[in-house]
Amino acid sequence: MKIILAQEVSYMREEIIFTLKKFKNEGNLIGDEKRNIVKFFNLSDSTLNFKLFRRRNILNRQGYKLYRKSKARLSFEHAQLLISKNFHTPKPVAYIERYDFSGLAANYYISEQLDNSTIFTEILDDLSFTDREKIIRQYASLMYELHNNGIEFVDNSPGNFLVKRIKKEYLIYLVDLDKMNFYNKIETKKRLKNLAKLTKDTEILAIIASEYSALSGIPEDYCLKKMSKVSKINI
Repeated sequence: MKIILAQEVSYMREEIIFTLKKFKNEGNLIGDEKRNIVKFFNLSDSTLNFKLFRRRNILNRQGYKLYRKSKARLSFEHAQLLISKNFHTPKPVAYIERYDFSGLAANYYISEQLDNSTIFTEILDDLSFTDREKIIRQYASLMYELHNNGIEFVDNSPGNFLVKRIKKEYLIYLVDLDKMNFYNKIETKKRLKNLAKLTKDTEILAIIASEYSALSGIPEDYCLKKMSKVSKINI
């Protein structure tokens, strides 16, 4: 078993291994178990989020063993990169890979559990949510900064953003980090295509187009038209 920990939490190695042995039967489940299994555990001095990625077919397992990085490792490395560039994501703690004769048998990504946060989906769905438009605009600003840094957050769905209020401000955290692409420069069409993955709601897309246009200088009507086309919405 391969265990890689962030340097500042190396002292937690044995406790994490012990927790891993309890993963199947204990812990607090988050969401369902249709794809991956996500649980949080209370350790001696922190609460950690353990994500077990679903088992792949034998060809994929061999690929991960021989030449591909596991999803857990990608999540860990991408989290470190995001934080180094001053983006928000739950603090990466470790990734764990277990191999057998068939290849990669299991891989876990461990991060700090983010308490008192709201899934972006809930904010988008609740028209009466306090500061809803402000948060949507802040999301557009976040995506603009990611794009300017050459980062394409591929799984751009509202369930992959957590919003935490600190006093009167909001911080948006990215989660589910294994699918990210990196470029020297992201062209306009790719930017808008990436944005359009968030929703098919015309009202939300209009807010995003307005904010993204103000930041980027791309005409607002062009932003909305291209995003709506990708989302297959008639405006």
